[in-house]
Amino acid sequence: MKRRQYKLNMLLILSAMLIISCTDLEIEETDSIIDQSTASGSIFDGVEDPASSVNNLFDGLRSRYENQENFYAMQEVASDEFLVPTRGTDWGDNGIWRTLHTHNWDPGHLFILRAWNDWNQSIFLASEVIDPRSNGSEEEVAQAKFIRALGMWVIMDAFGQVPLRGVDEGPEVNPAVSTASEAYAIILQDLDDAIADLPSTASMDQENLNRASKAAARFLKARVLLNSGTYLGTGTADVAALNEVVTLVDAIADDGFALQSGYFDIFKEDPDTETILWTPSSVGNNIFNGLHYNTQALDGTGGWNGFSTLAEFYDSFEGAPNTNYVGDGQEERRGWVPDATNANEENTGIAYGFFIGQAYDKDGKPLTDRPGNPLVFTKEFPGLVGNNERTGVRVIKYHPANGSFTNHKILFRYADAHLMKAEAILRGATGGDATALVNELRTIRQTNNLIGAVTLEDILAERGRELYGEMIRRTDMIRFGTFSAGYEFMDEERIGDETRNLFSIPSNALLSNPNLIQNPGY
Repeated sequence: MKRRQYKLNMLLILSAMLIISCTDLEIEETDSIIDQSTASGSIFDGVEDPASSVNNLFDGLRSRYENQENFYAMQEVASDEFLVPTRGTDWGDNGIWRTLHTHNWDPGHLFILRAWNDWNQSIFLASEVIDPRSNGSEEEVAQAKFIRALGMWVIMDAFGQVPLRGVDEGPEVNPAVSTASEAYAIILQDLDDAIADLPSTASMDQENLNRASKAAARFLKARVLLNSGTYLGTGTADVAALNEVVTLVDAIADDGFALQSGYFDIFKEDPDTETILWTPSSVGNNIFNGLHYNTQALDGTGGWNGFSTLAEFYDSFEGAPNTNYVGDGQEERRGWVPDATNANEENTGIAYGFFIGQAYDKDGKPLTDRPGNPLVFTKEFPGLVGNNERTGVRVIKYHPANGSFTNHKILFRYADAHLMKAEAILRGATGGDATALVNELRTIRQTNNLIGAVTLEDILAERGRELYGEMIRRTDMIRFGTFSAGYEFMDEERIGDETRNLFSIPSNALLSNPNLIQNPGY
């Protein structure tokens, strides 16, 4: 039987107690160097059940993506897509949401700490399965390598350095730290290894697309390569990397993945040609974090009245500027507010996409806010504080008509890959026409205008319209050089401050591992 042998190291425990007693910081069990499976003097001789360990890795993945805080907030609320304004005392939370949007986070920010802990834990647990002593099958090891590559990409992308604890190392050992370029090489090798041994899962094989396939690994590799200029410090990816992005996307298409019409149908549980990887995370947070308290799904679940989008982002879509009712000239991806005169049990009165204007219940009755004012969502905010219950356009991409807490969240989608290919070609790769590729997507999404000659600015805007709320906006903005350019309610002193392209290393992690170096600007 596989086992671990432990020896108690009282000196280490007393030292840790002394550190904790002398600081306000709390080192949690999930911090990157602390793991109950690697106590001082432990001997690792493999995980006992590799299949169960792989299951646990994907269970962890589910929790990483389910939360509206942590990684989701870092990718979305710190961008031009979402903000969480304080409404009276609601959503104040000691400024934790506001500091993300203004780019004023610090090394003590709770969401950043949790994301650091979560993804570093995934990396370590995946390494245990990968270790030869665990005797995992080729596919089990490949699944673990995919998870490790994904976790390392998140940490590299967000923090610019990746601590790597060996499976034989106890907490008395300070993990080595890989630079972004070193982590980049490890990630690509893990993905190449994974591609070789992962299954080729068909695009409509819904049941099995919640695990990594060759297509999922190729997708992640294409994403990493496209952003390689950021990770390697070269500014943009070289032509070889860009050409490989095109090759990888073409290979994904060869497995049957393709663009699909019916934008909001993609976010149902039903099989489709776009979903490359999904996880059984509940989509409830994405539905209810922006809906008003008095806006209720058919099961009686009401909203939480927090998340909103910015006026500039809403205005990037085609359609009437101040309404989004059926027939307002909007493109499909902006969605629609159901016609109150034709409201029925199926549409619930809740908008698909962007919710602006008067809200109605399922019977077509106009709703009010809690003080009794007409519940009319507006684009304008007085600021990040001082808001009433009605300010801000709301966003509903996963619709409650398909299940208020459906366990089906898309992580990788073919439209993203399609746009990665277009961008790679525009930046210098061969293998197609970038303008034609973008217009192919725009045609399927029923936009009113095609683009004559696509530019990089067009690509970024198209990615925003297609992929809003899918946890990639911050990374995209950094690649296009717009993350520090400024948007509504970003602190003016942060405009042009590219040190915010990386998050701060959490203070607890710095205390735990002196090999880590705080990122510039903190």
